[in-house]
Amino acid sequence: MIFYGLSLLGVAVSAVSGALAAGRKGLDLLGVVVLAVATALGGGTIRDLLLNRYPIFWVADPNPLFVILVISMLTLVYVRFRKPPHVSLDIADALGLAYFSINGARLAEAEELSSLIIVVMGTITGSAGGVIRDILVGEAPLLLRQGDLYATAAIAGISVYLICQRVGISTEASALLGMATIAVLRLAAIRWRIRLPVFQLPCEEQSAH
Repeated sequence: MIFYGLSLLGVAVSAVSGALAAGRKGLDLLGVVVLAVATALGGGTIRDLLLNRYPIFWVADPNPLFVILVISMLTLVYVRFRKPPHVSLDIADALGLAYFSINGARLAEAEELSSLIIVVMGTITGSAGGVIRDILVGEAPLLLRQGDLYATAAIAGISVYLICQRVGISTEASALLGMATIAVLRLAAIRWRIRLPVFQLPCEEQSAH
């Protein structure tokens, strides 16, 4: 029940992320809901398709859809009366990334897949919804922005989750430590503008000289 509650909380914060992105682009009510659904459920849907898990999680349990609808409406009401903080979208996205990445890793682990595939599936679960959101609103996905600590944070957190289990820490505690790692890394990157090194080949003009 604890992790089911966390799953709905993860859906909620990701829906907020999608709704805020839609609001910044001036989309209508349907656009807000569509973007919230794509952000909150996109990564998990891709994961289920890749792992051949049917029915897809939100078809088997429609509660996430109800949560998204309610949160989208509440977000719209809130922004009509108060302007959300500038970094609210990034914070909501970071929290969603933390939960969904570990949840995706746990589901892949249950399929008895290798550690590498667990990391890949967890990262897809955590980041693909944000990629879909950014593409739909015509922005460069966070995953592909130069030096942005996004998928790297997910990979680090999932690795912490797996390592903690290997050394004997309980699955639940390992999951919470993994989530905390992802959230702290992503929020620190936002707060202090931490970036990964960018490697770029010199242009032809520079090479000529």
